[in-house]
Amino acid sequence: MHAEYTIRAAKAGKHVWCEKPMAPSVRECEAMIRACQENKVTLAIGYRMHHEPNTQKIMQFAKDQKYGKVITAIAEAGYRESRTNHWKQKKAMGGGVMGDMGVYPLNALRYGTGLEPIAVTAQASTTRPEIYSEVEETMRFELEFPGGVTGTGEASFGKGMNRLRVNCAQGWYELSPFQSYSGIRGTTSDGIALNAKVPNQQARQMDDDAAAIMDDTPLLAPGEEGLKDTIVVEAIYRSAAAGRKVAIG
Repeated sequence: MHAEYTIRAAKAGKHVWCEKPMAPSVRECEAMIRACQENKVTLAIGYRMHHEPNTQKIMQFAKDQKYGKVITAIAEAGYRESRTNHWKQKKAMGGGVMGDMGVYPLNALRYGTGLEPIAVTAQASTTRPEIYSEVEETMRFELEFPGGVTGTGEASFGKGMNRLRVNCAQGWYELSPFQSYSGIRGTTSDGIALNAKVPNQQARQMDDDAAAIMDDTPLLAPGEEGLKDTIVVEAIYRSAAAGRKVAIG
């Protein structure tokens, strides 16, 4: 429903805040961006971690290459989904783990390395086929970045995971948990404690987005950010279906 209501809101002249993942397809993401541009309204995607201070710190590490060139990264996010008749299990409703939890490790590998992937190899699986008969319960994927950098991601509705680690030529940085609603924390190879706290992540996100609209400054996570993830998600599904590495883009 994201594309339908984003476009309706844009045509009504309203700024749009859309939850992530942005939409099930690249085509829908592009239509959402186009509608907001044509109607001169902003489109913010609900990547709350982009507004979280510990996450922002590691984004800066990646940008500055504080620990040297990135070599490998790993990001894992999951929980055991106990519901058995839910949209997350229905393909037509955008179900499957990549339509929900999958955006966390995917986006984290991108912001944790500061790089955009060029190829992916993915494997879909389920331990409960009676529940996940239409969509995947777990997706594991390896992203190939420029310069030989690799990132391993996993998302699951079948097991608990919550970790991001980036290994560099002269050290490393990590967050565990990296995508909880509170208590984000981590450390670095040289002992920097990543333990800043915010009272409410979504409130910080909404304040940042509102300030950007009022001040006419760039959003931290505009529609283009959601589109980038969806391009990779489509490649992940193509790879899982074909059983081989596929190019992204």
